Amino acid sequence: MINGKRIVLTGANSGIGLEVLKLLVQGDNKILAVDLHTDQLDTFDKEKVVPMIMDVSKKENVDLIFERAIEVLGDIDIFYANAGYPYYELFDYTNWERVEKMFETNVFSPIYSYSKYVEYLNGRNGQFAITVSAIGTMAVPGYTIYSASKFAMNGFQEGLQMEIPDNVKLTCLYPIATDTGFFKKATEGSSRKITERPFPVQSPKVVARRMVKGLEKGKKKVNPSKLFVFARVLMTILPPVKWIYLALEKKKLERFLDQQETEKTAETK
Repeated sequence: MINGKRIVLTGANSGIGLEVLKLLVQGDNKILAVDLHTDQLDTFDKEKVVPMIMDVSKKENVDLIFERAIEVLGDIDIFYANAGYPYYELFDYTNWERVEKMFETNVFSPIYSYSKYVEYLNGRNGQFAITVSAIGTMAVPGYTIYSASKFAMNGFQEGLQMEIPDNVKLTCLYPIATDTGFFKKATEGSSRKITERPFPVQSPKVVARRMVKGLEKGKKKVNPSKLFVFARVLMTILPPVKWIYLALEKKKLERFLDQQETEKTAETK
């Protein structure tokens, strides 16, 4: 169990972040829990969990998170940059701002947070964590921009593992599709919701338990799904397995788009 630590956790109000928070409060830890919403965070013991409403996608907001953390925690033993969100769509549009917003949240924010954290530590020991995602190692149809953002983070951690100072531990989480509000967020603004999720889907409680254990042990990478690890090896040995899997996922996207188009047509009649 992680105990006696002062922790910053972003994306803490839902999904994996919320499940991680539930485990962290079991120890004698104090957590600055950051999210755009705090309805779940407000239910925790205020002596252990300090909610903070903040959009992590802006440099000045990340600066404010560090200022608040120092104010209420006194020190930062672990900084977990978990916040992020997806799109599920066909990438067939021109919209700089839409792509930029995702990269600001999923890529620029954790990279900047890492550099701020190392600067803050100034040689003291600390631990930085990132939720990368299995989709950062294998893109899936419908998640092109999200995959690109996670590929960026996977490349960042690969380079960083060779450069990171001795006083900092880096732990990266690689969850597969997780049964959270992730899929609702992926189609926000659309009338059509995802009914066919990528296979397989894992419980956020399982992901959180394995991540917390990985943090406790100082692991560099945490892969919560043994099935995914096995599948990646199998796909490397037998490439047709990968082609078949991705073809099935593409069919799911096509059915999603067909249904979306049908609903749009019905609305105009």
